[in-house]
Amino acid sequence: MSKHRNPAGEPAGGDDFLAELIRARTEGNPDFPVLVDAAIARRELLRSLAHVREESGLTQTQVAARMGTSQSQVARIEAASGDAKLSTVERLASVLGKRIEWRLVDAPKR
Repeated sequence: MSKHRNPAGEPAGGDDFLAELIRARTEGNPDFPVLVDAAIARRELLRSLAHVREESGLTQTQVAARMGTSQSQVARIEAASGDAKLSTVERLASVLGKRIEWRLVDAPKR
């Protein structure tokens, strides 16, 4: 069971619109909750990079200049509003003095 699920296996957060949407999508695709969990993990990673940037005192504009991109692109990455390329996330982490560790693990069995 995912850390984002309650003991019944439902999305954490109660019986709201999002929980209903996930239940409905899962009926059509049993792997949908795994995809949701992966998206949540990506969002948490990107938000943690934003936190590191803020704690370091750097602006999005400064980070963007060091990455060779625009401030708006850094804002989109930090907000997890798109699907950033792995190389872009690694470049952002590097500018912040961090390194992303990727690892391959077995998928959960159904």
